Amino acid sequence: MTMSELELFPEVAPSEFERVEPLCPVFGECGGCSYQDIRYEDELVIKEKALKELLSSECGIGDSCFDPIVASPKEYHYRHRLDISFRKTKDGQFLLGFKPPKRKRTVEVDSCVIGREEISDFIPELRKQAIEKRPEKYRIANLVLRTGDDGRVLWGGMGRRSLELEPKDYFWTEVEGKKIYYSLDTFFQANLEILPQVMERIRQLNILDDETVFFDLYSGVGLFGFCLVDCVKHVVMIEESATSVRVARYNLAEFKNKAKIDIYEEKVESILSSLVKQFDNQKKIAMIDPPRKGVHPLTLEALVQTKSLEAVLYLSCNPVSLARDLKLMCAGGWKIEKVIPFDFFPKTAHLETLCLLRPIKE
Repeated sequence: MTMSELELFPEVAPSEFERVEPLCPVFGECGGCSYQDIRYEDELVIKEKALKELLSSECGIGDSCFDPIVASPKEYHYRHRLDISFRKTKDGQFLLGFKPPKRKRTVEVDSCVIGREEISDFIPELRKQAIEKRPEKYRIANLVLRTGDDGRVLWGGMGRRSLELEPKDYFWTEVEGKKIYYSLDTFFQANLEILPQVMERIRQLNILDDETVFFDLYSGVGLFGFCLVDCVKHVVMIEESATSVRVARYNLAEFKNKAKIDIYEEKVESILSSLVKQFDNQKKIAMIDPPRKGVHPLTLEALVQTKSLEAVLYLSCNPVSLARDLKLMCAGGWKIEKVIPFDFFPKTAHLETLCLLRPIKE
């Protein structure tokens, strides 16, 4: 049986930790949070310990490779996106809330303490608008509710193409003085407040310089490529999602260093090797930020075999798939130099982890 994140970070914290009163009235029911009933300091201890045990046992990583966990600036009201279930029952009732894993019922909510205040406060209005806009035969929908730095709240998910936004309506967040746009239908890191710390820690690794060609893999709307372009020679973004590429190109149009950035709408595994060869005899570093399931096997094979890369930065939102992929990379001739946990998801059974890997020179 494959370990899950919920098994790695259990819903019930060990008994030695002091209990506190949860802020949410449906804590333990909706399936979203695991640690509202203990202090945030203790939650960080649990997550850091579990990550170390997992990566040490699976990949043989020593304690010296681990940096202390980086806490979220906010332990509540940090998520800029919520996915909310909406359905009409057979007896004509409308339910809006969260569906716990492996359960059929919907836990109704009118607020969410890990959602940013703007979207938490909007949930009662979302219910009203969803009922009003629901097509007659529409019974079930997954609604996406999102906001950005300017506090606007938009939602979609009811009807074909309902998540698409016009460029004038794109959300944005400012990271290190750079305005990065995203949409309802694109992936973007859930915790905006912690992003400056992530960029700072990447820079502190001192692996990027004005001779570096930076490959931003699974680049999405280009968050890392755009934020780090000022400290490298060139950025190559690869992303297969057409919607994300569309927003990335909008970001590029708004960006002053256009000549330093190339964007490819392709699968990483299909194009990585050929693109790397285009920059022979140049310093090359890749950053990979894959979906929760981890790196595609063909992409992982391409990375393992591309020893001309000086380093790989692997940012993962799933310690279990991270451990699997790191183990395969180590078996293929790579070594792990640094592991930096970031608590992108306070109060939940999730953790973001940044790893620095280098090829073992023969």
